[in-house]
Amino acid sequence: MTGTANPAFEARRGVAVEATGVRKTFGPIHAVDGVDLELAAGRIYGLLGPNGSGKTTLIRLLTGLAQPAGGEVHVLGTKMPSREALSRIGYMPQSEALYPELSVAENLGFFARLEGRSGRAAIDRVLELVELGDRRGSPVLELSGGMRRRLSLAITLVHEPPVLFLDEPTVGVDPALRVQFWSHFRRLAAGGTTILVASHVMDEADRCDELLFMRGGKVIGQGTGRELRARTGSENLEDAFLRLAGLDSEGRPLGDRGAVEGRPS
Repeated sequence: MTGTANPAFEARRGVAVEATGVRKTFGPIHAVDGVDLELAAGRIYGLLGPNGSGKTTLIRLLTGLAQPAGGEVHVLGTKMPSREALSRIGYMPQSEALYPELSVAENLGFFARLEGRSGRAAIDRVLELVELGDRRGSPVLELSGGMRRRLSLAITLVHEPPVLFLDEPTVGVDPALRVQFWSHFRRLAAGGTTILVASHVMDEADRCDELLFMRGGKVIGQGTGRELRARTGSENLEDAFLRLAGLDSEGRPLGDRGAVEGRPS
């Protein structure tokens, strides 16, 4: 994989992540179907939609882990996919990429060294964040599902990347720790980190600066939660999503009434 760095792109546009006409197909399935997006530095974006809407595939395209069938992706001025850009990206997948026989600290230390962060201070910092300091010597196979999610997040954050892609980061995490995670995400964004959080849970959406609704491989709506509710005349984001998707409150097609346009005017 090779990428072309273009520092002027980043400085001129002030955009951390850009996708233009990105497509990905799996046989007859259009998993990502002509997506355009721009993510500015220092903001939290929520990528929301039901399972199978294309969220994970889009994130894999943005991180360079999948090759698009069409279109282009740039991250921090570098065309993706790019090995060089990976050190500036943090990616937390839905499925944990952990070594079950190794301890918490050994897993974290291994991934930290891959990213050039072998110091104990960096490891201790993220272990404290995810509240796993007292389990640093425990083998991963002895951890609960929620603890494994917490360790995956620690691995994602240990090298302090300026761009984060988080795929369902709070699944299996208790409510109190979820609040702490979001507080930390907010501090990271305040320091200039760009964060894209994929979820199918609408109750976290208002924690984001801006939302992107996906359905059928397309971005069907983009804007703040307040803008999307106002644009669709909805009281909550779940109803706003249904209106943008052309569905009624029971998930049935609206017919001739059609879908509400989800792009800002």
